[in-house]
Amino acid sequence: MSPARRGPEQRIHNRIQVLRVERGMSRVGLAQAVEVNPQTIGALERGDHYPSLDLAMRICEVFGLPVEAVFSRQPFEPLSAQFYRG
Repeated sequence: MSPARRGPEQRIHNRIQVLRVERGMSRVGLAQAVEVNPQTIGALERGDHYPSLDLAMRICEVFGLPVEAVFSRQPFEPLSAQFYRG
């Protein structure tokens, strides 16, 4: 669903780009792994589009992570903030 239709109070944040880059994976590579168009991955990373439940589960399987580690209703805190507090 489109973020514009969903509204700002129901925004879905994700870590797709960070996880993809950490693993040295291109948008094309992730798109092939989850069987979507590479433009879909770009739209998800920018927050221009939200994934279906099926697509979200396939993305999480590629990264080997639970849904909560990849998608959230709250903005993710940068990992650097978690490790370098202090």
